[in-house]
Amino acid sequence: MEKNNRIDYGSEPFIVNISNTSCENPYYRRVLWTGENLQVALMSIPIGDEVGLERHPDNDQFIRIENGCAQVLMGSSSENLNIQNRVNSNYAVMVPAGIWHNIRNIGNVPLKIYTIYAPPHHLKGTVHETRRIAEEEEN
Repeated sequence: MEKNNRIDYGSEPFIVNISNTSCENPYYRRVLWTGENLQVALMSIPIGDEVGLERHPDNDQFIRIENGCAQVLMGSSSENLNIQNRVNSNYAVMVPAGIWHNIRNIGNVPLKIYTIYAPPHHLKGTVHETRRIAEEEEN
C-alpha cells in the first residue's frame, strides 16, 4: 500500500484477501470499505501501544486479530473493564454498542487487525497514519 493510498472501495462489490491486506497495512487506521450498513477498517498497532479506550453508543463492532498478541479489555464503564482476555492471531472479538473497550498490543510485532463497524463509524476513505493523528482528528 502506498502512503497516500486513500481508496475506499465501498459501496461497490469488492473481494479481497483480508488477511494479507490487514498484515500489509502500515497505518494505525485505514478505512477499506464503506457501505450503507457497515464499514471495514484495517489497523496496525505498534508494539506497546493500544487502540485506546473507547465506546461506540450506536455501533456494534467486530474485531479480528490477524497477526500479533493482544490484551482485550471490555466492560460497562470505563472504570469497570471486567472482561479481560489475552488473544492472538485468528481470534475475533464482538463488541456490542455501548460497551467500553480497548485492545493493547502486548506482543513483539505490530498488531494487525481489521474491524467491522455496523453501521459505519468513520468517514469514507479515512486514513490515520498514527494514533495521535486519529485522536487529534476525532477531537
